[in-house]
Amino acid sequence: MLNLLEYCLLTVLIAVAIFISHWLGQQAYNWMPPQATAEAQRVDALFSFLVSVGAFILLGLVGMMLYSALFFRAKPNDYSEGHPARGSAKLEILWTVAPTLLVLWIAAQNINIYNQLNILGLKQIVHLPLESPAYAQSDKPKPATEQIQVFVKQWDWTFRYPNNITSHELHLPVNESTQLNLHAKDVIHGFFVPAFRLKQDIVPGRDIDLVITPTRVGKYRLQDSQYSGTYFALMETNVYVESRSTYNQWLANVAQQPLETTNSVIAEQMQPPKTLFKTGWNPSLLTESVAKSSSSQEDES
Repeated sequence: MLNLLEYCLLTVLIAVAIFISHWLGQQAYNWMPPQATAEAQRVDALFSFLVSVGAFILLGLVGMMLYSALFFRAKPNDYSEGHPARGSAKLEILWTVAPTLLVLWIAAQNINIYNQLNILGLKQIVHLPLESPAYAQSDKPKPATEQIQVFVKQWDWTFRYPNNITSHELHLPVNESTQLNLHAKDVIHGFFVPAFRLKQDIVPGRDIDLVITPTRVGKYRLQDSQYSGTYFALMETNVYVESRSTYNQWLANVAQQPLETTNSVIAEQMQPPKTLFKTGWNPSLLTESVAKSSSSQEDES
């Protein structure tokens, strides 16, 4: 049986584990890129929660091993077997119920965050209702004030704004919800902006809607998260989050400019490699030189 000192020490260890786990969970916010959307705040909160839970489990297991080594070590020359754990109904219930409750708790947090992200469009998948009581009325997603068509293909991102304004750059007004209608023209692509914490597959033949609410002005990078072919690593473009006035001014300016139909970076990569030799050089000379070098080496041997 545990004595009073052991109970006190165990309580202190649990309190220290909780404190360290909470501290690590708060530090996890600094491990991610800057939060640029309201959705990123919710994703980071979930990540912090998972880090705290994982740290507490790790510290608990390591602490239990150290605690057992300190207080339940066998005495010298004691080779008898320890108390058997098999057949103990209490232990069976403990290590069955505890992980089950933990997994259900984590799943509930994931479902709650997933609902708040307001990802719509894949009607083949059954989503839980967004009017979930898990979050407050003020946290419910606001209706989108802007709608932008996103077209992706090998090897190009194209964005169509209201009034049929088209650009290869994505511009978003800050502190406003924007609905992105995602369309893939050839193969599966992936819409991924690390600072937004959202990654959505774009499947050909499906119209997928993604609602985001930028909260941080700045320049970000949109990447194709799916392998879509040889040059998929170059499937990137700039994302600008700006004030409403700056956004409207940009729309007015880009409406007067013609859209470039070719991606200069991709076009450069698809060019044949440049030769290192002068124009007019005969490749047969290299073949003759190699043959003579090989013949001379054989004669010397």
